[in-house]
Amino acid sequence: MIPPAVLLPVLVLSLQAQDVHAYVHAHEKPILASFTQFLAIPNVASDKANIGRNSEWIVAELNRRGIKPELLDVPNAPKVVFARIDVPGATRTMTFYAHYDGQPVEPAKWTDPPFQPTFHGDRLFARSASDDKAPIQALLTALDAGVKPRWNIRFFFEGEEEAGSPHLPAIIEKYRDLLKTDLWLVCDGPVDQSRKQQIYFGARGVTKVDLTIYGPNRELHSGHYGNWAPNPAMMLARLLASMKDDDGRVLIEGFYDGIAPFSATEKKALADAPANDAALMHEMGLARTEGAGRKLDELITQPSLNVQGLGSASVGETSRNVIPSTAVAEIDMRLVKGIDYNRQVERLMEHIRKQGYFITDRDPDLDMRLTHPKIAKVVRHEGYNAARTSMDLPVSRQVIGTLEKARGPLVAMPTLGGSVPLYLFTDALQTPAIGIPIANHDNNQHSSNENIRLQNLWDGIETLAALLNMETQP
Repeated sequence: MIPPAVLLPVLVLSLQAQDVHAYVHAHEKPILASFTQFLAIPNVASDKANIGRNSEWIVAELNRRGIKPELLDVPNAPKVVFARIDVPGATRTMTFYAHYDGQPVEPAKWTDPPFQPTFHGDRLFARSASDDKAPIQALLTALDAGVKPRWNIRFFFEGEEEAGSPHLPAIIEKYRDLLKTDLWLVCDGPVDQSRKQQIYFGARGVTKVDLTIYGPNRELHSGHYGNWAPNPAMMLARLLASMKDDDGRVLIEGFYDGIAPFSATEKKALADAPANDAALMHEMGLARTEGAGRKLDELITQPSLNVQGLGSASVGETSRNVIPSTAVAEIDMRLVKGIDYNRQVERLMEHIRKQGYFITDRDPDLDMRLTHPKIAKVVRHEGYNAARTSMDLPVSRQVIGTLEKARGPLVAMPTLGGSVPLYLFTDALQTPAIGIPIANHDNNQHSSNENIRLQNLWDGIETLAALLNMETQP
């Protein structure tokens, strides 16, 4: 059974909001039928054929609503679905950003198949149910509910955000004139852990490095060669341990250099944020946290280094008594305003060198193995820098005011802990960008059993409808 949308006292809602609320409550089943159809299309960023099916679905849905979309493309990139609603007499334009691609899946770790949308209790489970197809469905539904925009509206739906948006700079440059706007609203990320509507004015940048440490050129019997042949798994463990202390502070030289300071308004927003840490520790089964006692909201304003995966030989049923030949770690680094992602990778590589490693970007041949006692292959991935829009801009205050009227007290954050490519909007296009997330914080995004809490979807429709209907003047 589908849980109904929570009925709010209509006296506190505008006539527009009452109409949207009534529409959602009366049309829950067809809304979810459309959404599950969308979620059933596989959307792993590397699956180009199915990524194309996702963009075709969005195009068809926009056409069905009388909105003629355009496909923005550059070679070897998924299409950006771009659409416009021009309002007679409007002098300002806002653009809604969301992405329709998703993270890779490991079906064996899911309770139900990841592209077979399934209801459990008050949640809908499927890959990208929250990250990031929910905002696309919410925007389409807000239009169905009869929202009357006062600004000119643009939609920009990207298809490779989860792959790092490698082609987005080229798309932005090619279509720069088409993408002129007064405001970007980025519909990605979760609401606050207190379940209050969150709004964020920045996002951390991100980059990734694959690190491989080499031992013998084949696996060796651990009895015959243990204590003699270097074990790359142990070497990698020591190397990673040298990068952070017990409180989680990164020990790489210069890692925190250059951080742009916060304004007085941003500092106040951080101080006013809900105290969620104790509840989150209980929810996640944590007896301790990193950060020497500092709050989560403060720590996500710092750069970070995370080991997102490790691999060496085998464990479990296929475990063998061997000395591995290689050990691999995948590392992601989050960046904050003032720190360049390429410079941060250079700092990491310099730290590896200081631990006695010769760095290469290819598998070593015999000559390299015999020349260098400690070898590390470092493969750099593309990334992007952090961005931040001032919370003191008139348009920032206008968005806050609009959402406070629609959703009540907000959690306004200077930056999101996760990463979205805001920098292209704020830096390349010189336009304010503000994040408007709608998903629940416990949505398992990027992991197995990703889900959307249905009340978050209903609330999200009303949230985005309020922005579509935002006044033209602050």
